Amino acid sequence: MDNLSDALKKLKITTTDSTADSLEGCLDCLLQALAQNNMETSEKIQKSGVLQVFGSLLTPQSSCTAKVANIIAEVARNEFMRNPCVDAGLIPPLVQLLNCKDQEVLLQTGRALGNICYDSHEGRNAVDHAGGAHIVVDHIRSLCSKTDPASEKLLTVFCGMLMNYSNENGKQHQKFALCLPGEQPDQRKDKIKLKSTILLFGASMCVTEGHGAIEIQVFDTLQSQLINMGVIPTLVKLLGIHCQNAALTEMCLVAFGNLAELESSKEQFAYTNIAEELVKLFKKQIEHDKREMIFEVLAPLAENDVIKLQLVEAGLVECLLEIVQKTVDSDKEDDVAELKTASDLMVLLLLGDESMQKLFEGGKGSVFQRVLSWIPSNSHQLQLAGALAIANFARNDGNCIHMVDNGIVQKLMDLLDRHVEDGNVTVQHAALSALRNLAIPVVNKAKMLSAGVAEAVLKFLRSEMPPVQFKLLGTLRMLIDAQAEAAEQLGKNVKLVERLVEWCEAKDHAGVMGESNRLLSALIRHSKSKDVIRTIVQSGGIKHLVTMATSEHVIMQNEALVALALIAALELVTAEKDLENAQLVQILHRLLSDDRSAPEIKYNSMVLICALIGSEPLQKEVQSMAFLEVISKLRSHENKTVAQQASLTEQRLAVES
Repeated sequence: MDNLSDALKKLKITTTDSTADSLEGCLDCLLQALAQNNMETSEKIQKSGVLQVFGSLLTPQSSCTAKVANIIAEVARNEFMRNPCVDAGLIPPLVQLLNCKDQEVLLQTGRALGNICYDSHEGRNAVDHAGGAHIVVDHIRSLCSKTDPASEKLLTVFCGMLMNYSNENGKQHQKFALCLPGEQPDQRKDKIKLKSTILLFGASMCVTEGHGAIEIQVFDTLQSQLINMGVIPTLVKLLGIHCQNAALTEMCLVAFGNLAELESSKEQFAYTNIAEELVKLFKKQIEHDKREMIFEVLAPLAENDVIKLQLVEAGLVECLLEIVQKTVDSDKEDDVAELKTASDLMVLLLLGDESMQKLFEGGKGSVFQRVLSWIPSNSHQLQLAGALAIANFARNDGNCIHMVDNGIVQKLMDLLDRHVEDGNVTVQHAALSALRNLAIPVVNKAKMLSAGVAEAVLKFLRSEMPPVQFKLLGTLRMLIDAQAEAAEQLGKNVKLVERLVEWCEAKDHAGVMGESNRLLSALIRHSKSKDVIRTIVQSGGIKHLVTMATSEHVIMQNEALVALALIAALELVTAEKDLENAQLVQILHRLLSDDRSAPEIKYNSMVLICALIGSEPLQKEVQSMAFLEVISKLRSHENKTVAQQASLTEQRLAVES
């Protein structure tokens, strides 16, 4: 280290008048020391103040420029050296060197800028202000079609530099350490949870914590900047031309992973042949890690409906089905993870209307048939994916009718039966989702009720899991729509009604609370049964229907008012006390007085008022609240139906008073 100390002193005091040979000797000494102990040498370089000297050496005319850039690249492998490199003013001269023609200078400059950007907000900002990204994108564009080793090496460095420049929080990618000839690559397979960045030609790996919202916003800006420069079509072209170059291919994949989260990037990707290139690359891979990298790009891209269809047409589904077949019986950790990834991606592809319909093929498609075979599988992951796939296929009446006619309901009920006692919650939720969707077409309801779907669903009444409760409620509500007999049978089920009343108070789970109210109302509206009303009154459900009439959702308000009108028409005496305690009359006065109330809410409120005055205590409440004044104003309402009902209600109230 004595030689190092001497070299640092010489560099600091003699750079202006030293010969090229003496400078070369000092720089070689630094490079050797960095190769032996990078961290300790970097600390000495920082303390010596030599970093500030390097800026003056970074000139295109100097024969030492490549070595100086190499030294900066090496010290910037250490996190504690990146900000000092920025503070020493090294970014502007490095960016200027990107304009030179010397291959070695470009290579080392790309490394230096890339490593300074690595996990460094300040580094990225400095490169941004110096305009470095634009020059690098131009280089990539001009080198894109060249396949000689030197050009590919330079492309790899420039792509890596851009990836560190555009890296964002919240992703999970493998880090790469790319090596110069003679160096050994890092063989570790550590995953980094928060960053997708590359330490260029370095062998160390580190995990850093995420930064705050301000930095994420900066990253998004830098990513958007790259997208606006048109880097995506260039990188897709690069992937196609250099698909045999593993290092460059991996750089492209990390790049896509960094950019694919942005919505604007998906739109650009959709205009390229990215789907075809990724599927072609995927088919060649035999290693888990390589396929995992491609999966991490496919997942965000597949959120775009246009790309979904492109992936389906490129043959991705067949690849996914093959992976499922190969991994389904394996208990190896990698295989289990890959089975989940492949089946999840399959479900994601089915979220697109066109891609879903293409794979359904009128219910005769081989993909649809394969997915059906997942439901009776012993793998919870495949059961889940199969049920979710059916739920996604069941997004139009034609598909739903075909599936119900071809026995899918029994498969789903059998699946639910396997998960009644201490079952898998996600599978329960998925199977109930599928049944709910299948129950939407009118012609399917009676068939599903006859098949025993209501009874199968009721087995999950004991569930304490809100997602299962929510889907259970939705499925029952769909099943009884316009099915009077089924609505009456369920409405007289005391255990069900009591559970509904309990869930109507689930304030921590708004979805469950809302669906419980809606089902309570539906039982009355579709059955029009006195027995059902009495069961609901006895179970304490009236107050929840009254509260539902004040919902922010017009559809729920309306459903509540119709149900309450039926209660008042069929069982007013039974419900009288509960309606009074729930302050229904005051709520109706408020709804009628509120200019924001929808026409149908005003109409049904007046219908309900007319029914309530059949009760002496409720009639007194109506008379005490000056309803006539409010209703007389509604006679001139712009909605004719509301105006007519106002006239009728006014006459009725006048007679009763």
